[in-house]
Amino acid sequence: MRPAGALGSVAMFAVEGANMFQPSLEFVAIGDDVDAAVEAAQIVSGHAFVDDRPDGKGLPFRTLVRAVTDRPAQLEAAGSVGMYVVCVRPQRVRAAAPPATAVIQVNAMVANPEIGVLAADAHWRDTHAPLALTHHIGMTQYTQLSVVHRISGPGYDGFALCEFDSIEDLREKFFDGPQGERVIYADIAKFADRERSPRRLLARRLVVPNDQLR
Repeated sequence: MRPAGALGSVAMFAVEGANMFQPSLEFVAIGDDVDAAVEAAQIVSGHAFVDDRPDGKGLPFRTLVRAVTDRPAQLEAAGSVGMYVVCVRPQRVRAAAPPATAVIQVNAMVANPEIGVLAADAHWRDTHAPLALTHHIGMTQYTQLSVVHRISGPGYDGFALCEFDSIEDLREKFFDGPQGERVIYADIAKFADRERSPRRLLARRLVVPNDQLR
């Protein structure tokens, strides 16, 4: 895995810039059963992200569980939509626990077929991540989950986890202005297939291991 370039630190964040972390491998399970996701995350000491909005009809999945485990079968109940092995790439890690109002935008990404999966992933890591850290001014945490093996489910090539302190921050501080919005969307079109990449989730983090925030 090739690390991205440095970005420098910001006081409110414990880690910022992809050269300040060691990538790790985790399992990801996506599904639609909130109870199954929470139970699986508790069993394997993982993270459970849940979009339980009543108007969530048409979502590609409603839950995402990620964990380091040597017993992936314990995630199967939470992986009714799909299961993946991912490389975890924290791009920004907050220095303190998130507030109870925090919301995580979860974007599943399908690579742009014109450049292929490897080139799309490299662009996402090396070019898009610095742009996201610059222009998503209210984003308090940003993690890329790059799919290295699909066990089952849709052909997603990655998952972006973009955390904000509140839904208001997500709506009002998602971009630093119209120019930043144009830059982000133009760059996404270079590495992602926007037609095949599904609708975003707006999730809450229901289970967090005590020693992990990323």
